[in-house]
Amino acid sequence: MTKLKDTVALVTGASRGAGRAIALELGTAGATVFVTGRSTRGGPTTDNVPGTIEDTAADVTGRGGTGIAVRCDHTSDADVESLFTRIRNDHGRLNLLVNNVWGGYEHPDCRPLTYAPFWEQSLQQWDRMFTAGVRAHLTASRLAAPLMVPQRRGLIISTTANLRALPYMKNLFYDLAKNAVSHLVWAMAQELREHNVAAVALAPGFMRTERIVEAFTRAGAAQALDGPGGPKETPFYLGRAIVALASDPRAIDRSGELLEVGALAQEYGFTDINGTQPAPFRLASPA
Repeated sequence: MTKLKDTVALVTGASRGAGRAIALELGTAGATVFVTGRSTRGGPTTDNVPGTIEDTAADVTGRGGTGIAVRCDHTSDADVESLFTRIRNDHGRLNLLVNNVWGGYEHPDCRPLTYAPFWEQSLQQWDRMFTAGVRAHLTASRLAAPLMVPQRRGLIISTTANLRALPYMKNLFYDLAKNAVSHLVWAMAQELREHNVAAVALAPGFMRTERIVEAFTRAGAAQALDGPGGPKETPFYLGRAIVALASDPRAIDRSGELLEVGALAQEYGFTDINGTQPAPFRLASPA
């Protein structure tokens, strides 16, 4: 399958987890994929969880695409500017940006789904979510747009969570950050639409990533991974949703929207890698 063979893509935060799966699915579709992150071979990995940008890039190439690993700390403007300079110099264009990088999990005081009052939560969590999360999405998008607008072609996707069904997430920092990403995409879409460049937010369900498996295991609840409350989606389900959007010539019609992976699976007819088609995921309101 080479339907994206002429596509130059960038997937941020792709050492492992959702970013890695997105990059691999794009590689399967024949894309050239820049893979970024801080975890590199021979160096430390985030939270000591396995996975590096070089591993991901090699797997992209192994699937038929072209994987290009570039170390980038997306909280460093100099790193991000250097990355986009390389993309411009090497290819002169960028067709797809997937803002997947996120922060807020690394520091011991950062517990994104702890339903504690905001005055009891560490500002480390705020800083990571808004600097390594929301701001990083804006920074990459700001540098991607000049590579897309002259071509009158491009798609920016930011992964996020769909919290709209909840009156309140009961975690002020997480609630604000995830909703900020969705509104950021909506606002960018207003300015990009006249240039035929689309921007969408995309919400997966509860994914079985390396971090999730490690967290369940650390909590002594590994058996719960396959239970009723365990993750029902692999990250590749999200990756296939992104391939579907990137392959759709009418993606501009969805610009500004918050989309759900499960709903796109039903619309485009793809499945997860195990052949299932999990329904759109809805976060339950915490007690």
